[in-house]
Amino acid sequence: MLSMVSKTVSQHIINYISTSSGSRRLLIQNFHDLDLSGTKEESHLLEHYRALGLLFKRCTLLLPTKDRLKYIHKILSEVSCFKFSSCSAPLQCLGLPCYGMFLQTLTAGWDELECHRVYNFLCELTNLSRKMQTVVCNKPGSARKLELRIRLFCRNVLLDHWTQRSDSAFWLTRILKPWPMVNQARLLYIIFGPTSPQDGQVIWQEMVEGPTDESSLKGLANAIKLLYDTGTKEWTADDVISLVDELSVVPREWLLENNARLLILSGNNICFTFMASKAVNGRAIELARLIVFLALVCEKELYCMDWTVRMMQKVCKVFSAAAERKSFLQSVANAFACVTMEMLQPIMSGERDDDDRGFLNLFHLLHAQANFHKEVLYLTMNASSS
Repeated sequence: MLSMVSKTVSQHIINYISTSSGSRRLLIQNFHDLDLSGTKEESHLLEHYRALGLLFKRCTLLLPTKDRLKYIHKILSEVSCFKFSSCSAPLQCLGLPCYGMFLQTLTAGWDELECHRVYNFLCELTNLSRKMQTVVCNKPGSARKLELRIRLFCRNVLLDHWTQRSDSAFWLTRILKPWPMVNQARLLYIIFGPTSPQDGQVIWQEMVEGPTDESSLKGLANAIKLLYDTGTKEWTADDVISLVDELSVVPREWLLENNARLLILSGNNICFTFMASKAVNGRAIELARLIVFLALVCEKELYCMDWTVRMMQKVCKVFSAAAERKSFLQSVANAFACVTMEMLQPIMSGERDDDDRGFLNLFHLLHAQANFHKEVLYLTMNASSS
């Protein structure tokens, strides 16, 4: 507090921080000493770096942003675990989360222009743009360790410590916006997609090889909601929908069930806008199949089937002509039959999974179809009686 009102005291503090005793006292580095996950020690260490961020924020208050950043980097460069790839055990290290807490506290309340400078400074320091270029321009999984380092740096340093969604959206926008849409989707998957519990590396085939669960998609869905809901001027609704569309072919076309699950987790607005976009662009048959898989996910997860029917009813209004609506509803009925036959075919030919996954999926689909049509009948009968 004194450093904010006295230039002399502020200079004394800055000088002290630069001494070996000040460095030892302030730059605590026991990031690997304990099993820190969820413990008091972890909270204590994060709180220490939050307080340290506040100290640096106050004692460098009178310096221009560029000079503040240079001075802070000079001090923090002594901590090897704060560097992009210096730590030998990044998954067991609290270095980057502490660095993120420090940075969040330091920059809280700064205007956008200053935060732009911070991001550019970090990119220069870590050569982040070049590293991102390596992973987005090469085959997915060809640089697994680098993908992991990028994920950990972006999540722990830039994204995860913010309490305001608008702040998180700002930093995520800085990461994604310099890239074309196809590369944005790849980066989004690297940062928020499913990872292996053994080595933390990105699982690229998760969405392609079989139905996945909510935990594998929640990070991606939350990131999409963040960009859509926070009203960031750099993202239009069309941008976000295009990003979702592009994401569903990373690294290859996803199973439609996984696509449907992502849309459900992303919320009503995104789900409807995505479906309406298909309706407007003449992709009614794709849309009909998507509705089948929305119903299947609702059945599996015990979500309310009424939601799927209401969503279909809402999308129907996007079609301007009655003939188009009728054709679309026919396509939905046909899609249920086609998907049922697709699931039945390998069972009939004797291709059985060890865990009977194919048979179980067909079982869920038949129940989904029954419950879907039950809700349609309820809706029709209620409309008739009123």
